[in-house]
Amino acid sequence: MVWRESSNSKSMPVSVARKIAYEVLRRVEAEGAYASDVLHGELGAEVRPDDAALATELTLGVLRWRGLLDFLLERALKKPIARLDLPVAISLRIGLYQLRFLERIPPRAAVNESVELVKYARKTSATSLVNAVLRRAAAEAKSPPEKFLPTGVSTTRRLAIIHSHPEWLVERWLARLGEPQTISLLTANNRTPRLSCSLHHPERRDETLNSLQESGLRLEPSVLLKTAFAVNGGSPTRTPAFQRGDISIQDEASQTIPLLLDVRPGDRVLDLCAAPGGKTPTLARSAGKTGLIVAADRHAHRLRAMREQFKRLALPKIRLIELDAAQPLPFIIEFDRILVDAPCSGTGTLARHPEIRWRLEPEQLVELNRLQSSLLATALGQLAQGGRLVYSTCSLEREENEDVVAESLRKFPDIVRVSPSEAEGSIFPHLVPRVNIKSLFDNAGQFHTAPGAYQTDGFFAALLERKK
Repeated sequence: MVWRESSNSKSMPVSVARKIAYEVLRRVEAEGAYASDVLHGELGAEVRPDDAALATELTLGVLRWRGLLDFLLERALKKPIARLDLPVAISLRIGLYQLRFLERIPPRAAVNESVELVKYARKTSATSLVNAVLRRAAAEAKSPPEKFLPTGVSTTRRLAIIHSHPEWLVERWLARLGEPQTISLLTANNRTPRLSCSLHHPERRDETLNSLQESGLRLEPSVLLKTAFAVNGGSPTRTPAFQRGDISIQDEASQTIPLLLDVRPGDRVLDLCAAPGGKTPTLARSAGKTGLIVAADRHAHRLRAMREQFKRLALPKIRLIELDAAQPLPFIIEFDRILVDAPCSGTGTLARHPEIRWRLEPEQLVELNRLQSSLLATALGQLAQGGRLVYSTCSLEREENEDVVAESLRKFPDIVRVSPSEAEGSIFPHLVPRVNIKSLFDNAGQFHTAPGAYQTDGFFAALLERKK
C-alpha cells in the first residue's frame, strides 16, 4: 500500500504523521503499550485523515517488519541495533520502512525526515549516523532482501528474516504446519487486516450502510457473517452510524464466537472474561429482556469502558462484576450459557497487533496454559445441567487451545463436547452462503479460523456441555 504525504508536511521540520508514528513506537517499546490503543488516543478529530492514514501505516508497518528492518540496518551499522539509543533505532526503522515499502514517498524525504526525527528526540549527535545508514539503504532499496542473506542459512532463519517473525515461532509452526502453510500464515500476518464491523440492527441494514457511504467510507462485503461488512477510506468511529450504536468494529471471526453459544431468550448467561466487551452485546441481545447477563473482568477501568460502550449500544441491562475468574466465583446460581474468551498469547492477531510477535516468549505459553486451565475449570463449576460453555482464544497454539480443553475433559467426567453437527448448526444460519462450514470445524467439532483463509484473525473455540 502506498500513501501520499500531507500537503502541509514540508512546512514543518517533522511531519505530523511521522511525529505521531515516532511517539507511538516509542511508547510501544519503552512502556509496553499496545500500538492500536496509543494510536486511538493520538488520532483525534484534529488530525487530518491523510496524516492519520500515514501515521497508522508507519506505526504498524514498522512493527510488522521490524525483524527484517533490523537485519538490513545491522548490515550498515556493523552492530546490533539494540545497542543504539531507542530514539535512534526508531528513526532508522521509520526511514528504512519508507524506503522499502512506501513507493510514493521520495527517498530524500524519507532520509531527511528521519534525520529531523532524531533532532526532535534530542539525539542530535546521531544525525550523521542516521543520514549515512539511510542513504546507503536508499541505494539498496530495490534489491530483494534475499540477496543479503548469509550463505547456508537454515529454512527457519531464512523465513524468520524474510517474513519478519521470531525464529522460535517460525520453528514451531514449521514443525506443526509444514513449510507451505507456514509461509501462508507468515504472509497473512504481514498484510494490513480488514477493518470489519458488525451490524447491530440487521433490519436497518440498508439505512445503516447508506449512512456510512454518505460519511465517505467505502464498503466491502462480509467473508463469514450475514451481519458483517468491512470498510476502508476512513474511520467508522467518526460516523453518525457508530455514534448511534448501529455498528461496532470487530473482526468477523471474533463476531462468530458468541454465536456458537446459541443463547435463547431468558437464558442466564455469564461472560467470564468479558473485556473489552465486544462479544457481550450479541449475548445480551439473544437473551433479551427476560434473560440475565453477567459480564465479569478483573480490571475496574476496563469495566468502566465497557459500561460506556453498552450505553452507546442501548443494550438490555447487563450486570458488570469485578472479579478474578481464576478464583472461586461468588455466584450462588448456575448459568445456562457461559463464554470463557480467555486471555491468550494472541498469535492469531499478529497482523492486527504486530508488536505481540516481538514480546512473546516460549515459556509464556506454559504460563498461559495454567491460567487458561484454571479459568475453564472455574467456569465449568458454574455451568448448569444441560448448559453449554464456549472456551475460546485468539491463539493458534495447541497449549492454549486443544490441550486446555483435553485437560478439562479429563477432570470433569460430566462435561462432554457438543457434537460436530450441533456445533456447526449453531452458526450455520448466520453464515453467508459461499462459506464452506466444514472448513471452520475440525473432526472434534472445534471451531478454527486461520489468518489468510477468510481474511480474519485466527480464533479457536470449543463448545462444551454438562450432561443432564
